[in-house]
Amino acid sequence: MAQNKDIKFLTSPKIGVQKKKYCRFKKSGIRHVDYKDAEFLLKFINEQGKILPRRLTGNSLKFQRKVSTAVKRARHLALMPYVADLLK
Repeated sequence: MAQNKDIKFLTSPKIGVQKKKYCRFKKSGIRHVDYKDAEFLLKFINEQGKILPRRLTGNSLKFQRKVSTAVKRARHLALMPYVADLLK
């Protein structure tokens, strides 16, 4: 049997360990999501114009709901497109 000293890894052994996701709104103290700030809302949209889910953005449920309503309002007022080809 090999000892722990004898085992050498080609990559780091922390492959299965993921970095903890955080809510950027709680971390920076933002209380209100502004629908008029289209540049900020583009961070929560993929290239096709779809809203990214919580598991990818790391937002809390409360702020993910606020982001989705802000994106929908911005789309309604034509500040953001509904569908786009290669938005970013």
